[in-house]
This record gives sequence, C-alpha cells and structure tokens, in this order.
Amino acid sequence: MKNIQSKTDLAINGAPPAFDEPLHVGRPNVGEKAEFLKHVDDIFESKWLSNNGPKVQLLEQRVADYHNVKYCIAMSNGTVALEIAIRALELEGEVIIPSYTFIATAHALSWQGITPIFADIDPDTHCLDPDSVRKMISPNTTGIIGVHLWGQTAPVDELQKIADQHNLKLMFDAAHAFGCSYKGQMIGNFGEAEVLSFHATKLFNTFEGGAVLTNNDALAEKMRLMRNFGFSGLDNVIYSGTNGKMTEICAAMGLVNLDNLDAVVKRNQENYRAYQQGIDGLPGLSLSTFDESERNNYQYVVMEVGEDCPVSRDDMVEALHAENILARKYFWPGCHNMLHYRKLYPHARLLLPMTEQMSDKVVVLPTGTSLSAEIVNVITQVVETVVGGKS
Repeated sequence: MKNIQSKTDLAINGAPPAFDEPLHVGRPNVGEKAEFLKHVDDIFESKWLSNNGPKVQLLEQRVADYHNVKYCIAMSNGTVALEIAIRALELEGEVIIPSYTFIATAHALSWQGITPIFADIDPDTHCLDPDSVRKMISPNTTGIIGVHLWGQTAPVDELQKIADQHNLKLMFDAAHAFGCSYKGQMIGNFGEAEVLSFHATKLFNTFEGGAVLTNNDALAEKMRLMRNFGFSGLDNVIYSGTNGKMTEICAAMGLVNLDNLDAVVKRNQENYRAYQQGIDGLPGLSLSTFDESERNNYQYVVMEVGEDCPVSRDDMVEALHAENILARKYFWPGCHNMLHYRKLYPHARLLLPMTEQMSDKVVVLPTGTSLSAEIVNVITQVVETVVGGKS
C-alpha cells in the first residue's frame, strides 16, 4: 500500500496503484475452515447431499431463531426464493416495486408474467417512497414488494397501511437486511413474507442460497411444497412446484458463517467508522447513515457524490478503479433503464426523479472482513486526494 500525498501519487495520473490485488465490494465473509470441513465429513459419512437434509433443517431453525420469526424456508438462491414467495402469495397483474434495486426484484415478477410497476424512492433512505407507491396503484395492482436497501429498512408501517387500504399483498426483499431490525423487531416479521439472499457477496452466505422468512403457517407449508416440485411424501404431488432446494454443503457453509456473524458485523462497523472519519468534511461527499437505535449489519458503505463535489461520480469511480479499489455504481442506471424494462416503459424516468438522481450519485465502497482500518484509510486518502482535500 502506498502513501498518497498529492494528485501525482494517484494511479489515474500514472503512479502505481495503491493495491496490487483488487479490492471488491462484497468479497465473501467466511468462517472457520476447520469447522466447515467437519461438516463436510458428516455429509460424506451420511451421503445425504440434498432433499431437506439435517444441516438444511438446522440452518433453517437457527436463522429463524436469529430473526425471532416462526419459519425459515431455505432455498437454492435468493431469486428462486423471491419467485416462490411471489407465486405462493398468488400475485398477478401488476406489483409495485422500486426501480432502485437489484434487477432480480423486477425479474422475479416479469419471469412469471407479472408486470413490475416502478415507484420512486425517498432520497434519504433510498427505499420506497409511500407517496409514489400510492400514485402507482391501479385496478390491476395486487401487491407491493418493499426493498430494505443497504440494510436500511423500508417504511414498513406506511406500506402496510397502503396495502391494507387497497387490499394488496405486501412482502419484502430483505436481501441486504440479514440481522437488521425495524422499531426493535427483527426483519422477517413484516408483511406476508420477507426474502433473504445468501449469495457469496452478502453479509451472510451459504456459497449460494436464499430463504423466505414468515410467521404465516399456511404460506410456509405452501412454499415448502413449491420448492420440492409439490411433493407431499414419496410419490404424492399435491401442488405445482419447482426445484428450489438448498443442498447440504451450502447449509454447512451457512452454519459455519452464522457462528462467525458477530465478528463480521463488528469488522463492518469498524470499517464504517473509519470511512466516516476519512470522508467527513470532504466537499460534496456524504455517507449514508444508520439508525444506531436499531440493529444494523453495516454491510454496505454508501457514498453520495453531490453536485457540489469537485469531481463527478463517474470520475471518482474511475480514479478508484485505477487504484484497484473496485467501487460500484449500485444500482445504476435503475431497473427502468435496463433494456428489457426501458422498452416497456420508455418514459418511466419522468416519474422517478429521485431514482434518476440517486443512480447518478451513489458509489458503494469495499468493506468486510478482508479489509482492515489501515486499508480503509488508504481508500479515504485516495478519495480525499481526488476531490482536492478537506474543506
């Protein structure tokens, strides 16, 4: 790592990069290898590789207990979990979602012949704006999917009120919100169901995986049938379904990573504090904040590049990439600007001013257990030098 004193030290100006190896957003957080290998030995001995094995069942119970929710239904990945929850809720017609989210939220609807209707976001939280949601309701609307972006919880109470007033189903994409809370209650307890992602880039991973959390007995049973082709018993298919099962090896990774979760959150929080210290006072730059009265996972360090910043967001990203700091422009350009949805809604941007604005401002910076405060300090040195120092 190099010491950066002036713009001549920046890689974008010809100097060597700050890091020999790339620093990624979402580098996997992993637990103890030795403990994982013990689970592997168990799997080899039992020869139970899939089909609701004991490790999957144990992981489901532990994740449910962690979130103080009745049911956790583990799935092969977060997108399949979204699709199964959507189908189990019998959503159809139009469903309102934010455009400012990962594309899977929209695709999980579109893939099943349901039309995603994009609502705008609150610029302070980057989550759904209830006023925009109200404007998007039509006679064809059957549901709302809120997204807890960056671990910031969506406006749960306001969305539930809207859903109740218009007889709509409400569920949440909680891919970013493992271990987070809303008004002191853990994520997983809101709406009809909440969907987690256990992808390798998330706070908590199972290599690849996902789950649905719910307190609804009938919905949980329905989703368990749907993830296993609708089988009830050995030869009795009683419901339409697919193959959404989690494997034992993925569950083993999850059990090990769950044991390590507190250490991951602690490191994320330390990194976030180091970023705060380094970026505070830099012209035109701000970090998204967390409600410290709630439980947070600090998995996403989100920096906004304002209009008063001496450099543009894209110039900032280019300078960081030159240093092997692979910051990301999440979730640019918004789902509504992706080709598939742009063809359907060519004028959507006119209804989504805050989404358009945030898409052009946000930079997500690396964090996680692979980073130390020392590394974060070098990253903030780069940022400070790019914008010309503190005001």
